[in-house]
Amino acid sequence: MMDTVFAEYRETHSPTTAPGRMVTRDAQLWRRLDGLGLVRLTGPESTGGSAAGWHEAAELLSATVRHGVRIPLAEHDLLACWLLDANQMPGDDELRTVCLLDDHTFAKAVPWASAADRVVVVWHTDRAYFVLDTAAGDLDITPGANMIGEARDTVAVDPRALSGVPLSAALVAQLRLKSALVRSIQVCAALDQVLQLSIEHATARIQFGRPLSNFQAVQTLISDLAAETALARAATEAALNAAVSSQWSASNLDFLVAMARSCAGHATSVVVRNAHQIHGAIGTTREHRLHEYTRAALAWRSEFGSVHYWDDQLTAAALRAGSAGLWDLITS
Repeated sequence: MMDTVFAEYRETHSPTTAPGRMVTRDAQLWRRLDGLGLVRLTGPESTGGSAAGWHEAAELLSATVRHGVRIPLAEHDLLACWLLDANQMPGDDELRTVCLLDDHTFAKAVPWASAADRVVVVWHTDRAYFVLDTAAGDLDITPGANMIGEARDTVAVDPRALSGVPLSAALVAQLRLKSALVRSIQVCAALDQVLQLSIEHATARIQFGRPLSNFQAVQTLISDLAAETALARAATEAALNAAVSSQWSASNLDFLVAMARSCAGHATSVVVRNAHQIHGAIGTTREHRLHEYTRAALAWRSEFGSVHYWDDQLTAAALRAGSAGLWDLITS
């Protein structure tokens, strides 16, 4: 059903990832997804959700990536609305995103803030964390975008003017991990599509009287690409399985999410480079679909923590475990 919905949408809408083109909010698509129960896929049935889990949500996110549809399903359902539910705060059907303020009263690269109806703002004082579900129009939002045109805005607000409710540090930590894992799932879906396109092109393209896939150099590029894609997905699925089975409380979940993000980030470098070498000049054109996935992977791997940041988290976790505890950290 998910693939059918997004495939039908893509047939009647041009790609939304052309360089320099901003992705706009499609209210009609959002209403259709809402009617199918996909907007609050993981929300409780008591509040109008479908009571699905993160595995189903991962399939939904992957379907949007496969068809090149840019829409804030993860930010709305898995992050903003989840946080309201977890903190026992009432919500409604309006589109939401989440914003975590830094120490300077603003947040950069907030996903979809300029397209949302409401923003769930989280901030920290000397005493505790607080959260407020507020109308987007009440915030100072400077529009921005990532390299595939998705809204990544700067939100400025004085926390002293906000009247929020207390939020536990544990929920904030969980919010960080969920945000990071969302992007890892999306990166893996994009890498899967890059691999498929590369295999199809190498098989169909005839050069010097034989398919590209018959050349050893091309075979090496594809095998490296496939290996890195598989590694990224394995690490991401390991983190996802641990999160779901432990209800986001596994002792090594920080390490597993960091591993997923690190593997996905480094895999993107190899996959993007090899795929564009395999496709040659055609892979750099706007008309070919390759760029929809390579640029998306490059954009998403740097959100909610850069590759360098997650590498540092892995290093710190390994040093804390020490030589005696490292194996248990990896395998537990």
